[in-house]
Amino acid sequence: MTPEEINARLLHRDGLILVIDKPAGVAVHRGPKGGRCLEDDFDALRFGLPRNPSLAHRLDRDTSGCLVLGRHRKALEKLGLMFKKGQISKTYWAVVEGGPVDELGEIDLPLGRLDAERGWWMKVDPAGLPSRTLYRVLGRGHHGDAPLAWIEFQPLTGRTHQLRVHSSASGWPILGDPVYGGENRRNQDAPLHLHARGVTIPISNNKPAIAVTAPVPAHMQDRLRACGWAGETEPASPGQSLTGP
Repeated sequence: MTPEEINARLLHRDGLILVIDKPAGVAVHRGPKGGRCLEDDFDALRFGLPRNPSLAHRLDRDTSGCLVLGRHRKALEKLGLMFKKGQISKTYWAVVEGGPVDELGEIDLPLGRLDAERGWWMKVDPAGLPSRTLYRVLGRGHHGDAPLAWIEFQPLTGRTHQLRVHSSASGWPILGDPVYGGENRRNQDAPLHLHARGVTIPISNNKPAIAVTAPVPAHMQDRLRACGWAGETEPASPGQSLTGP
């Protein structure tokens, strides 16, 4: 992206952190095969500081939405500790194939690596790491004859591909998932419908938590509307607990 393009995606800026709206289809950091990545554009986000900001966490290549950056070493250390302790609340929106029976629930399935040859691919594994995800159904609908559901996820742990594996293992894979999707996943006409909708960061002890919302990307809007989404007039609730008021 040009400096103007990445600055247009800036959702929040203060002395410690930046939150940007990551586009789908872009890797956040360079993989083992090299190639361009989002980090290559961080020079445009210095805003007078001597060094580029750095990633405080990761989003998959095909996931869009809120991405948190630390502006310097101390900020990164604090953010890293907060993510590790689960103090930063993240909310995701997804469109899934089919949908859960219950309108609200928790998925509690441990996850482990699929195999040594598959890199980051994961699977449900009783011997794996504890992994918990809260969900609620925000709407239901159809695209053609295919039933869909609009889901809000709140991960309570931060495992690789957690939402994608949990959703698929529950019988309602995320639309467009090329790895964990349904039987026709490689022939779908849709990219991954997973969006990091909001993040809440209580980084200061004497100030309100920072709550940031990322707009819905264009590729998800048609299916969301089919499930009842009314556009960006919808009230946003980044970080809202799915089990409480």
